[in-house]
Amino acid sequence: MSTALLRILLIGSGGRESALAWKLSQSPRVQKVIVVPGNGGTANFDKVSNIDAKADDYPGLVALAKELGINLVVPGPDQLVVDGIEGYFRAAEIPCFAPSREAAQMEGSKAFAKAFMLRHSIPTAKYQHFTDAESAERYINDVSYDIVIKASGLAAGKGVILPESKSEAISAVKEMILDRKFGDSGSEVLIEEFLDGEELSILTFSDGENFKSLPAAQDHKRVYDGDQGPNTGGMGCYAPGKIATPALLQKIDEIVLRPTLDGLRQEGTPFVGMLFTGLMITSAGPKVLEYNARFGDPETQTLLPLLGSETDLAEIMLACIEKRLGSIPMHIVTDRFSVVVVVVSGGYPGDYRKGLPIQIDETHEDLLPQGSLLNLFHAGTALKDGKLTTSGGRVIAVSATADTLETTLKAAYAGVSTIHFENVFFRKDIGHR
Repeated sequence: MSTALLRILLIGSGGRESALAWKLSQSPRVQKVIVVPGNGGTANFDKVSNIDAKADDYPGLVALAKELGINLVVPGPDQLVVDGIEGYFRAAEIPCFAPSREAAQMEGSKAFAKAFMLRHSIPTAKYQHFTDAESAERYINDVSYDIVIKASGLAAGKGVILPESKSEAISAVKEMILDRKFGDSGSEVLIEEFLDGEELSILTFSDGENFKSLPAAQDHKRVYDGDQGPNTGGMGCYAPGKIATPALLQKIDEIVLRPTLDGLRQEGTPFVGMLFTGLMITSAGPKVLEYNARFGDPETQTLLPLLGSETDLAEIMLACIEKRLGSIPMHIVTDRFSVVVVVVSGGYPGDYRKGLPIQIDETHEDLLPQGSLLNLFHAGTALKDGKLTTSGGRVIAVSATADTLETTLKAAYAGVSTIHFENVFFRKDIGHR
C-alpha cells in the first residue's frame, strides 16, 4: 500500500465533479486535484485547478496523466465509464476509480442489466425488450398494466418515459427506435411494468467483494413541482431518505447489493468502483429500477457532505482499487440531513439559452438558519473573460446540511435565493416526499 502524496485527475464538468473536487481536496494525502475540463466553479476549492482538455480523448488523457505525474484518476460522467476509460489507465499502470468496461455494462445496457437480474434472482419489474417498433407496438396494445418506456443505452437521464396512454407509449417507442431521438442508445427499447412506491438511490463503494454504502437518498427527477413534467437528470435530492429504515437497508443489502456484486464476480467481471442502485420500494419490497456504474448526480452533491470529516474519500477510492475496502473505516454523519436544490436554465430539459451572465450574492450568516452549512456546487457554468455565465441546463446545485430536514430545506432555499440569471428556474418542493 502506497502512502505517496496524491495527484488526482478528475474528469468531468458537472455538479458531481464539483462535489468530488471539494471532498477530495480535503484529504491530507492529496497534493493536487486537476479537473478536465472542469467548470466555472471547480477551481474555487483549495488545491484544485482546471485544464481545458477533451474528456473523451482517452489516449490523450493517459498522456496528460503521465505528464502531470497523476497517480489516481477519477472519471465522473457515465459515457467515459461505459466506454471503458478504466482499461486505458490500467494499461498505463495508473490507478483509476472506475469499473471495467465489461462490468460497466450494468449501466451501458439496460437490457444487459435486466437479464443479469433475472439470472441472479434480483427483484425487478417484469419487462420485454425490442429492437423493432412494430413488435413493441403490438406488445403495448396487448399488456393490461401500466408501463414505462426506457432507452436501453445512455440518454443523459432523459431516456425514461412514463406514458399516460397507449398512444403516448407507442409514440415514445417510435421516437426512440425509428426517429433515433437518443441515437443508438434508443435502438433497443425496454418496456417495463410500472412500479408504484417510493424511490431510493443507494451509492455503494465496492472493491469487487467488499462494499460500503452511503446513506440512502431520494432524488426528484421530474422537472416541475408535484413530480410533474418530463424526467430530467435530477432537480434535487435529500438524504437520508425518510423511508430508509435500518431494516429496509439491511434487506437491500441482502437481496440486492450482495447478489449483484457476487453475481458480477462469479461471471468474471468484478465491480470495482461506485455502484449506483436505483430502487422502487413497493408494497412487495424493494425492486431495482436501474444500475449506474459511477457517482450519481445530484446524489453525489447530497451525500458527500454526510461523509465525516475524518473520512478520506481518496483513501476509500484507493482501497477499492487495491481490494482492501474491508479494512478502511467510513464514518457517516448520522445526526444531520443533507439537501440539494438544482438551479436550472428555463426550458430545461428541453431547449434553453447558454451564455447568460450569472450573479451570486454573498451569503451572509444571518441569512442561514443557525447550525446549517451551505455549499454551491457549480455544474453548467463557465468563465468567459473572467465573468461567470451559464453553459448547461443544470447550472448550480445548492447543497445544505443541518440537524433537521426542515432547517436544511430552509438553508438550501436561502442559498438558491442568492443565484441570479435570466430565466432561472428550480423546484420549490424538494423533500416533499
